[in-house]
Amino acid sequence: MAATKKSPSRKPGEPSPTEGSPPKITSKSLHLPEGPFKDLIDTNFLQYASYVIRDRAIPQLEDGLKPVQRRIMHSLKENDDGKFNKVANIVGHCMRYHPHGDVSIGDALVALVNRGYLIEGQGNFGNIYTGDRAAASRYIECRLTELARNEIFSPKLTTYVPSYDGRNKEPVTLPCKLPLLLMLGAEGIAVGLSTKILPHNFIELLKAQVAILQDKRFKILPDFQQGGLMDASEYNKGNGKIKLRAVITKTEKNKLTIKEIPFGTTTDSLVISIEDAVRKKKLKIRSINDYTAEKVEIVLTLTQGENQERTIDALYHFTQCEVPISCSLMLISGEKPVQMTVDEVLRANTDQLVALLKAELELKEGELENELHYKSLVQIFIENRIYKKIENCTTYAAVQKAVLQGLKPFTQKFKRPVTENDIEMLLDLRIKRISKFDLEKNKDDMARIVNEIKQVRKNLRQLVKYAIAYLQDLITKYGKQYKRRTKSTTAEEIDVRELTSNQLAVVYDKEKGFIGCNLKGEIAFRCSPLDKVIIMWNDGRYQVMPPPEKLFVDKNVIYFAPFDRDQVFTFVFANTQATFIKKFTFGGVIMNREYHLALPKSRVLLFEKGEFPKLFVKFRQTKGLKIKEHTFALSDIPIRTAKSKGNQLTKKSITSVKAVKS
Repeated sequence: MAATKKSPSRKPGEPSPTEGSPPKITSKSLHLPEGPFKDLIDTNFLQYASYVIRDRAIPQLEDGLKPVQRRIMHSLKENDDGKFNKVANIVGHCMRYHPHGDVSIGDALVALVNRGYLIEGQGNFGNIYTGDRAAASRYIECRLTELARNEIFSPKLTTYVPSYDGRNKEPVTLPCKLPLLLMLGAEGIAVGLSTKILPHNFIELLKAQVAILQDKRFKILPDFQQGGLMDASEYNKGNGKIKLRAVITKTEKNKLTIKEIPFGTTTDSLVISIEDAVRKKKLKIRSINDYTAEKVEIVLTLTQGENQERTIDALYHFTQCEVPISCSLMLISGEKPVQMTVDEVLRANTDQLVALLKAELELKEGELENELHYKSLVQIFIENRIYKKIENCTTYAAVQKAVLQGLKPFTQKFKRPVTENDIEMLLDLRIKRISKFDLEKNKDDMARIVNEIKQVRKNLRQLVKYAIAYLQDLITKYGKQYKRRTKSTTAEEIDVRELTSNQLAVVYDKEKGFIGCNLKGEIAFRCSPLDKVIIMWNDGRYQVMPPPEKLFVDKNVIYFAPFDRDQVFTFVFANTQATFIKKFTFGGVIMNREYHLALPKSRVLLFEKGEFPKLFVKFRQTKGLKIKEHTFALSDIPIRTAKSKGNQLTKKSITSVKAVKS
C-alpha cells in the first residue's frame, strides 16, 4: 500500500482515515480456509506490520529518533560521566532495552557519531567519503556531546515504560528541544510504506524556528556532510526529489579535481562509475588518482587536447558525479504513521519546543518555591530556637507535635502549609549546621531565590520571546561549528545529444555493402549513440534504427543519415502507369521496421532533402513526342506524410529528373 498525502481539508499532521495502515493482506488473499488458523494469520500479521512500522523502521515526530537510536541515547545518558566509554560497553548496556542484537545497535551508534550532532567519537569510526567501515566496537569510544547532554534529556519531563523483559524502564520519547528529525534525516522500509528524510542544516533550522515564532516566512533546504552542489527546485518540501552534483574544479591544463562528492556516493563508487564511462568511450580520461583522506581529492588526467568543460558535462551525465535523490517524509506522529512536509514538521517541533520550555519553567518555579519554603522554615526554626521545645519530649510523636506547635505563630510567612515532610527535614538538621547557621547568608539566598522566581514568572508570561532568546543563544553558540556545506544552485539540463554528437563515426563500405561505426573507411557522418539513423534503398524501402556496429545493407543504398522526423523531403518515383511526386516528413516510426515510400514495382527517380520551387524533367524519346523536357512548379504541392501516395506528375516516360533550387 502506498502512503498517500494529506488532503487539503485535513489539519497539518492529521492522518487520513487510511493513511499509515498496514497493507490489507488477509487469510482470504492467501486462500486459507475458515477456522482458527485463518484468525491467527490475520491477527499476527497485523501485529507484526504495526510493530515494524512503529518500533523499528519509521522515526518519531516528537524526538526525531527511531527506537534503536533512542535506546542508544538513553544508555549513553545512564553511563554519562563526561568521559569516553567503550562502544562495546554502550552496546552491551543498550541490549537491556533493544531486543534485536548488538549489530543493529553498533551500526546505528556509528551512524550517529558520523552525523556529528549527538555523539562524540574517539577512534576509527569509518570514513563517510570512502565508505570504509568503523573499527570493532571494542577498539573505539564515545560519549554524549554537550549539545545532546543539555538539550535532549530531562528525566523529570520524561515518560517511561517497562523494557521488553520488564526489568528496566526506557523512555517513550525523549523531551527533545531540537528539530532532530530534520537535523539527522532518516531512511527506513516498513510493511507497506517507507521513509527517506534528508538531513538539513542545524543553524538554518533554528533560524527557521525563530521565523515561525515571529510569524515570518521561511524556507529550508537539505544540507549534506559530503558537500556538493544541489538543485532543489523539485524538493516539494520533503516529498519530491533533488539533484546533487560533485564539485569539479579545473587545476592544470589537462586535469580536473573532484573536491566534493554527492550524498549517497563514495569515492570508490564514483571512481568505478568514471572507469565504466571511459570503457564505454563516453569519456576520454588518461588516468584517475584518488588521494582522498580527511577530504575528497580525485584527480582526473584528460587525454591530450580534450576539452575540460565538455568533460565536466560528460562527468555529470554519465557518472555518479550527478545523482538524483527522491525523498518521502513519512513519520510516526502519536501512534500512527503520517506523511508531512518539512514546514509542518518544523512547526510541530517549534510548538513542542515552546511546550517543553514552559514545562521546564513551571518545574523550575515549583522547585524554587520549595527551596524558598525550606529556607524560610530553617531560618525560623533556628532563629526562634524552636528546636529547644523538643528537649523534654519523650516520644517521637511528641517531638513532631512540638515542632509543629512552635511553627504555628509564623504560618503567615510560609509559602504553603507545613507538612509532615517539612518537619522531618527540620529534624534531620545536624547540630553543626544549627550552631554555624549564617542568618545573613540565608537572607541573601532567599532574596536571590525570590528574584529568580520573578524572572521565571516573567519568562512564563513572555514565553515566545523566551523561546526566541533560547534559539538565538544556540545559534550564537554553535553557528561557527555547523556551517552549510552543500551549495544550492540550479543544475542546467545537459543536452546529451549535443554532448555526444561526434562520439560515433559511421562508415558506409559501398564495395562490400556494410554500414556501421566499427568499420574502417571514409566516414559518412558522425552522430550520438542516442541518435537514430535512417537507411533508404533505391526501390523506396527504408528503415530507422540505432547506429549499427556493423550491418549488411547491400550496394543499393541511396540515402543514409541521422534520422529527423520533421525534416521535409522531395520524392519522385515512377511505375508502369505514371510518375508521381510527393513532399513529406517521415514523422513517427517503429524502430527496425521496414517501410515503403513508393508504390509496388516502382523505381526511384529523385530523393532530395528539402523543398524546391521547380523540377526539371527530360522525357524519353518516343514517336510523335513534341516536348522533350519540361519544368514543373512545385509550390502548390502540399507537404504530406510518408504514407501518402503523392501527386501525379505526368504519364509520359521520364529519363531524368533534376531539382531546381532557385
